[in-house]
This record gives sequence, structure tokens and C-alpha cells, in this order.
Amino acid sequence: MAKKEKSEAAEKIEKAAKAKKAGAAKKKENIFVRIGKWFAKFFKDLKGDIKKITWPNGKTVLKSTLVVIVSIAVIGLAVFLVDLALSKGVDGLESLASHYSQSQTADEESADKKEDSKTADAAAKAETAVKADAADAKAAE
Repeated sequence: MAKKEKSEAAEKIEKAAKAKKAGAAKKKENIFVRIGKWFAKFFKDLKGDIKKITWPNGKTVLKSTLVVIVSIAVIGLAVFLVDLALSKGVDGLESLASHYSQSQTADEESADKKEDSKTADAAAKAETAVKADAADAKAAE
């Protein structure tokens, strides 16, 4: 019996080899035939895959829709709150910077006024000294 099984296996191997030789000897089909066969196979597979799909019932679709809407609302609220907090923070920094620059400007203006008054006092003293020197020079003549 073992010989019979081996012979059947040998026959199968021989048939496969013959089929392979026949396939190699066969002329290659033209491009349009190959494309047509590819489309036919594609749509046959597509039809089989569509049959495997299990569609949800209306209740499941409604629940899923509500979950999505609630999730979007929660995420939208979170983004709004973060945006609001950041906006308030930036506004606070701007007002602080504005206040600081105004006080610094006021300090600079007062320092400029003091410097101007010192310069004016020094100029007035110099002018008085020049006039006194001129008066002394006139009196000496």
C-alpha cells in the first residue's frame, strides 16, 4: 500500500510539472484581457467582502452619535477654558508691562527735568559769572 501512495504522490508531482510547463509555453495574454480579468476578480472579491459586513442597528448608531456629540462638547469646553485662561494671562502681562513702562517713563521724565534744572542753574550761574567778569573788566577800564 505504501507503494500505491508513493505512486499517487509521484503522479501529482508529475501533473504539477506538466501544468507548469504548459503554462510557461502558453502565450501571454494581451493587456486588455489581463485588466478585464483583474477587474472581474476585484469586483467578485468586493461583493464577497460586502456580504461579510455587519451593519449596526439604529439604536447602536444613535448611542454612538450621542457619545461623539458629548465628547466634542467636552473637548470644546476644555479648549475654550484653556484659551480663556491664556488670553487673560496675556492681557495681565500686557497691562503689567504697560504700567511698568509708564512708571519708568515718568521716572525718566522727572530725572530729565532735574537734570535740565541743574543744567539751567549751572548755565545761569555761568552767565552771571560772565556778566560779573564783564562788569569788572569795564570797571577796570
